[in-house]
Parts: sequence; C-alpha cells; structure tokens
Amino acid sequence: MQLSVTLLAAARSSSLLAERFDDDRPLDDAGWYEVQRAAPGLGPLAAAELRYCSPTPRSRATGDALGLAPLAQPALRDCDMGRWRGRTLAEVTAVEPRAVDHWLGDPRSAPHGGESLLAFISRIGAWLDTRPADDGTRMVAIAEPSVVRAAVVYALKAPPSTYWNLDVRPLSTATVTGHPGRWNLRLGGTPS
Repeated sequence: MQLSVTLLAAARSSSLLAERFDDDRPLDDAGWYEVQRAAPGLGPLAAAELRYCSPTPRSRATGDALGLAPLAQPALRDCDMGRWRGRTLAEVTAVEPRAVDHWLGDPRSAPHGGESLLAFISRIGAWLDTRPADDGTRMVAIAEPSVVRAAVVYALKAPPSTYWNLDVRPLSTATVTGHPGRWNLRLGGTPS
C-alpha cells in the first residue's frame, strides 16, 4: 500500500518573533494575505482524496482559504506545552532557564508539565501510520509548523534532536510517501 501525505504548514497568525507555545490565535491580516498569494502554487493540493487539519484556528482557516474544507484531527494538535502555553521561548527562558535547557537537551523531558518532545513525535507518527487509505491515495494535512517537523523526524526515523534542526516556514510543504513503518521524504516539485 503506497500513500502520499503532503503536510502543509499553516499560515502565520503573528510575527515569527512573537510566536508562542501552543499558539491558537486565528490568522492575522498578514497570514490571510500570504494564503491568497500562495494559493495558485498550492492548487494541486485540491486533488487530494483525504484532507485533514489540526484543530487550531489558523490551520482550519488556511485550509478553508485554499478551498480544501479539511477535517479537523485532534491528533494533529501542537505539542502540549503545559504551564508554558501562551508564552514565548524568551519569556520562559527568563524565568526558567535550567528547565528550558533540560527540555531542549532531553527529548524525554517535560519540565513544563505537558508533553515531551519524544511523546509529541510519537503521537504525530501514530497518526501518520493509521491513515485509512487505499493504494495510491493522496492526502493533505494542514498543521502547525511544529507538527510538520515532528512528522518529518518520525518519517525519517531520525533522532528526536533532529527536530530542532528543521526550519518549517508558514505555507511550506513536505510530502511523505510510503506506508506505515516505511516512509520516505519527497523534496521539491509540486505539492500533491
């Protein structure tokens, strides 16, 4: 069974410098403008038989603005950041520098009381591995950039620390092809 899942990073809802953990704000004017500008190049995503999104307002709005009408998937939510939710990395580092260092250095740690990086990657991988589809089915999933990063790390069976080295920009795509337990990353080309 060969599947193709194109992961589309949701449009932004704030300046990249003001991004917050578990940021569930809706698209701002700049985000709407970016979606409209990118829409022609993302048109091939409409050919996907199955269309999903994370439950965040900006993921849903990105999918709707592209005419995809995606189905929200709770498993595609961002990493649970516990008591750090709604704060920037700079804000948390100013008050809990050792906890931030521990979190960044140990993928099993969750000093914020939420989900560890390893648990987050595993959750996204489990979602990927349980997609109901026939051979050749094409899917699209609109989610937060962090979810796209986690999916790529899982698909490549890369060490969890690789997560910190991936830069996923708003409205960028990554496509994984294959089947549960055997995924390949396809770079470049038109989104499917």
